[in-house]
Amino acid sequence: MNDINIVVIGGGPGGYVAAIRAAQLGAQVTLIEKDKMGGTCLNVGCIPTKVLLHAAELMSADAEAADFGIQLNKEGFDWEKLQGKKEKITGQLVKGVTGLMKSNGIEVLKGKASFCSPEILKVVFEDGSEKKFTPDKIIIATGSVPAVPPIKGLKESKGWIDSTKALSLEKVPKSMIVIGGGVIGIEMATIYSQLGCEITVIEAMPKILPLMDEELGTLLARRMGRKKIKIMTSTSVLSVEDKDDEVEVTISDGKEEKTLLAEKVLVAVGRKSYTDTLNLDESGIEYDGSRILVNDRMETNVPGIYAIGDCTGSTMLAHVASAQGEVAAENAMNGKRSYDESTCPSCVYTSPEFAGVGLTEAKAAQMGYKYKVGKFPLKANGKALIMNNGEGVVKFVVEEESDKILGVHILGSRATDLIGEAAIAIGMGASIEDLANVIHAHPTLSEAIREGALSSIHLAIHIPNK
Repeated sequence: MNDINIVVIGGGPGGYVAAIRAAQLGAQVTLIEKDKMGGTCLNVGCIPTKVLLHAAELMSADAEAADFGIQLNKEGFDWEKLQGKKEKITGQLVKGVTGLMKSNGIEVLKGKASFCSPEILKVVFEDGSEKKFTPDKIIIATGSVPAVPPIKGLKESKGWIDSTKALSLEKVPKSMIVIGGGVIGIEMATIYSQLGCEITVIEAMPKILPLMDEELGTLLARRMGRKKIKIMTSTSVLSVEDKDDEVEVTISDGKEEKTLLAEKVLVAVGRKSYTDTLNLDESGIEYDGSRILVNDRMETNVPGIYAIGDCTGSTMLAHVASAQGEVAAENAMNGKRSYDESTCPSCVYTSPEFAGVGLTEAKAAQMGYKYKVGKFPLKANGKALIMNNGEGVVKFVVEEESDKILGVHILGSRATDLIGEAAIAIGMGASIEDLANVIHAHPTLSEAIREGALSSIHLAIHIPNK
């Protein structure tokens, strides 16, 4: 056993992974969590959202089943039972993480940690008692909270909710205005639309999902429009006001103002780093607003103190936090690891799913690459045709001279699973030839990955090459 003592602040997917890796390397680890193990992701984020998304998919399966001659007698849904299923799954996963803490010999304390100095942490427990710690190393993983924009009347309204409250409403509202067309807003729009709620999405930018591939994002927006989700881009929200049992939202597209009414208003404009209770000024740590500044080794400017995940203001994804947690823990144990985001997938759990890794076309152009694009429509893939009538496309962005894969973007069934192969390819610096030489099983969705790659060099088998 190593005699290095490490305190991890936060038990989300960044913190608990960091704690486990540090313990595996021989550290004596104490993890401090103010609420539930698993953080936002397990309790009010990734996992509960995906439970509701899966339920929404099942609700919308009747039309697809009819195409196969299957008649479903759909009689609505039991929202209370669905909420119970969500709680059961999240509870099981939280219990699993708690068990991992025990099996790795990690001490878990429930309380709020703050700095007294760069070397000393104070923890205030639920009963009001306090204890001070002087660990050898500290890893901060305090996550993020929903951002609340300064919209006139918003905080006074009783009809607005954030993404956390959206997971546990008493009932599905008849109508909802979603402010924000990013990942959270679009996923919530998908869920509630499929459960029968009338949805309008308001996005200030010219397009939804601005960080994803623009071409495939446009295809997704059209698909959502066909599903009767109204999307209004380049539109700002001016004010919110309660009107009897509804909420009136005043919007502007820069030319004219208009008002919309809905039963609920979901604010989903993103998240902000949560460091409010850390007393960072006493730590000497450099920070910008609420965002802790770190290098690629996840080190702050104070030796021995690391920060990971959402509290650094980097890409706010659970798998990013986990990867950074491993890097921080290994470096805290005298390792030499750097965090590399080039293989980090971005996933949107819509219908169909949307995923990407590496560079988009716009980013490749911005960076000065000479690139080419390969596309494979999923209507030419047998398995995709069976699963969702072949809706979607696989798109490759490839360096022109070397045929090196720069980015892969997928809109279609199981896109969030398929993107893993593309991430491996990019991580290995693979070329189109490397991927083309891998035999893919038939019939599978993964065949479309190879075909998409081949289309960039005009050698696709199952579509005409232009």
